Amino acid sequence: MTTKNGSLNGKVALVTGGSRGIGAATALRLAQEGADVAVTYVSGKEAAEDVARAVRALGRRAVALRADSADADEAAGAVERAAEALDGRLDVLVNNVGVGLLGPMESLSVGEVDRVLAVNVRGVFLASQAAASRMGAGGRIITIGSCMSQRVPGPGGTLYAMSKSALIGLTKALARELGARGITANIVHPGPIDTDMNPADGPYAEGQASMTALGRYGTASEVAGTVAYLAGAEYVTGGEFSVDGGHAA
Repeated sequence: MTTKNGSLNGKVALVTGGSRGIGAATALRLAQEGADVAVTYVSGKEAAEDVARAVRALGRRAVALRADSADADEAAGAVERAAEALDGRLDVLVNNVGVGLLGPMESLSVGEVDRVLAVNVRGVFLASQAAASRMGAGGRIITIGSCMSQRVPGPGGTLYAMSKSALIGLTKALARELGARGITANIVHPGPIDTDMNPADGPYAEGQASMTALGRYGTASEVAGTVAYLAGAEYVTGGEFSVDGGHAA
């Protein structure tokens, strides 16, 4: 999927968890397409500020905001703060923030379960709810899911897969609820992506790459390209888009 530079001219976007990896690549790609961009972070302040500086170097406005999506008030408040910082509007929300916690389900504490669901599900719902109240016709809600919502290749991923699978139902329901207002909602499922959290030269990389049809890791920019396409697409909503190298094939 390709987009034309300038396809998002005049738009304002928020990318949650935009300090690194897929979030950072997405923020830069949206800026390349003409959008002003806000990013959130929890602990990577300097990395988030680096992303904001890179966006400004492209001639767009940018702001980095600290917000913990595990906190209900901060998850929704980040949307309000981003909009207020960028002319009081929001056109594109990219729900990218997420936590991955893998391990035998018997080993997971209630606190760990609550945190994963708070960030990966409740935080996404609350951010989407807040964004919908700000968006007019042409609004876009794009959520980053996971290839593990479509295929779980081994044990240890029960909690994470459950949390990401919930986002499919959320996305389809948002598409129905917001469609009459001209707002679209879609979800992107990355496969193994080369980031600092899951590097292509890491200890588990060979096995993950072998599960894809293409036999390799993807890049954050490849995921960002699909997000940018959806940010500009008009007649696409309620869809699932796999950027997984054939992981689910």
